[in-house]
Amino acid sequence: MALLDIKNLTLEIDTDNGWIKALDKANLSVREGEIQALVGESGSGKSLIVRAISGGLPPQMRLTADRMTWRGANLLAMNAEQRREIMRRDIAVVYQDPLASLDPSVTLGEQLEESVPYEFVGKGWFWEKQKERKRIAIELVHKVGIKDHAGVMSAYPHQIASDIGQKFMIAMALVSQPALLIADDPTRGMEATTKVQILKLFKRLNQTKRLSILFVGHDLLAISSMSDSMTVLYCGQTVESGPIKQLQKRPLHPYTKALLDSAPSFRADLPPKSPLVTLPGTIPTLQHLPIGCRLGPRCHRAQKTCVQTPAVRKIHDHFYSCHYPLHTNNS
Repeated sequence: MALLDIKNLTLEIDTDNGWIKALDKANLSVREGEIQALVGESGSGKSLIVRAISGGLPPQMRLTADRMTWRGANLLAMNAEQRREIMRRDIAVVYQDPLASLDPSVTLGEQLEESVPYEFVGKGWFWEKQKERKRIAIELVHKVGIKDHAGVMSAYPHQIASDIGQKFMIAMALVSQPALLIADDPTRGMEATTKVQILKLFKRLNQTKRLSILFVGHDLLAISSMSDSMTVLYCGQTVESGPIKQLQKRPLHPYTKALLDSAPSFRADLPPKSPLVTLPGTIPTLQHLPIGCRLGPRCHRAQKTCVQTPAVRKIHDHFYSCHYPLHTNNS
């Protein structure tokens, strides 16, 4: 049974020109103990899905779905207090800009200690509870690879580097021992060595704690090295999903193949100054969305049928939405 199961998620934004579908029947499923990657270029709606899961949508957005469940419970039927309880204990989110998510007027140590759930502290006098909170906080800081815990925990957010801030946000996300960690492009802007450390940390947490991870981003090299399955999103539509090895070996949607081909190649026989593989055109704006398959204007396989939204098709555990998929008889 899936921990998080989303089917036909539609997110509309109220604008001066009426309601616009930023997400159009998107699908996503995260099973227990798996690392699921959610990929797509900037503007495809990945962060909107994260906000929809966390319940942090502003009033001008309208959310509907055929199914949006957490461990079988309907998230859309829950009130605000029930959603907060799930986000407090079961689901943790690491956002793109770590320093913007921290209180600038309080030290990092105070913020981390305050976020330790009261049931983890145990009974005793208040100074004993405070000592236990500090012990838990230091242990978490060490777990995410921060060695100088004293210097970091006594600092304010503006006094630390962005990569340390990202590691600290991961520590804050892990403090409640969640079942699902949502990492929204956690390695953006990081140097290579720091990125490798973060990815190894995620993989270790998944293997030792059975922590399910939804890894959101567009760094395919990083994603392919750690993920079990992948969901590809384009302009608010889910175009393909399945085991990552299967998608890499035999992508069925033209956009998935374009994403995989755009990843830098490190082949020894690659000629100098070889051109990068790119998809022509740019992702459309929300005010000028194509009808039917939204990739149509950029797809070399598009035909008249593509003005109709393709249905979701399935081959074993491989899902795709395309009228003219690759590697099939009609290719």
